[in-house]
Amino acid sequence: MNKDFQGVALVTGASRGIGHAIALRLARDGFDIVVNYAGNAAKAQETVAAIEWLGRKAVAIQADVADPDAVARLFDETKQAFGRLDVVVNSAGVMPMATISPDKLADFDRVIATNLRGSFLVLGHAARHLTAGGRIIALSTSVIAKSFPGYGPYIASKAGTEGLVHVLANELRGRGITVNAIAPGPVGTELFFNGKTEEQVAQIAKQAPLERIGTPDEIANAVAFLAGPDGAWVNSQVVRVNGGFA
Repeated sequence: MNKDFQGVALVTGASRGIGHAIALRLARDGFDIVVNYAGNAAKAQETVAAIEWLGRKAVAIQADVADPDAVARLFDETKQAFGRLDVVVNSAGVMPMATISPDKLADFDRVIATNLRGSFLVLGHAARHLTAGGRIIALSTSVIAKSFPGYGPYIASKAGTEGLVHVLANELRGRGITVNAIAPGPVGTELFFNGKTEEQVAQIAKQAPLERIGTPDEIANAVAFLAGPDGAWVNSQVVRVNGGFA
């Protein structure tokens, strides 16, 4: 662990799954962490406790990323807690399965609100608050390349997020801030397993040449690369961390 102060990282959706793993990895790398969560305060506090055990500072801040007032408050409270902000990772997301059908509009609206509207808000506030040389990292998905039935709303939201990443990188020209996306393949999280049978999981696992499901820590490692000094020359990229899935 790097005991030297490295800065402050805000991770949305950090109470569980990939976001939790990212928060812990960045803490190990020397960052103090803002643990954003939507509703599970107990899990968020568990993440805070784990970060503090690693020797870093952490606070949990509740905010729905789809709510503009809540996101503004999230960034304001981050600055109040730590006085600076160096890295923002937008990991919050939902993934209900829904076909492209008029009767699935509510599912579509929910996914777009959290995944795309949320990305727009979080990335926009990150652009306002980050120090020079900061890092913005959004979570996308490698399933974009597969076009599986039932993934329409999710793929639409993540394709839109990738578009925002490229545009924001250009909008921040001259400030030394990098903007990138990580696109995981299938990863063993509650979000991924929800609604899938063991047979479906096994079939998906076989699709990548490495023939397995990824782990949250493997995604966190890629985020840490982009957030750290070795990722300084990577900008406006989508890094597909997926075992060859797509």
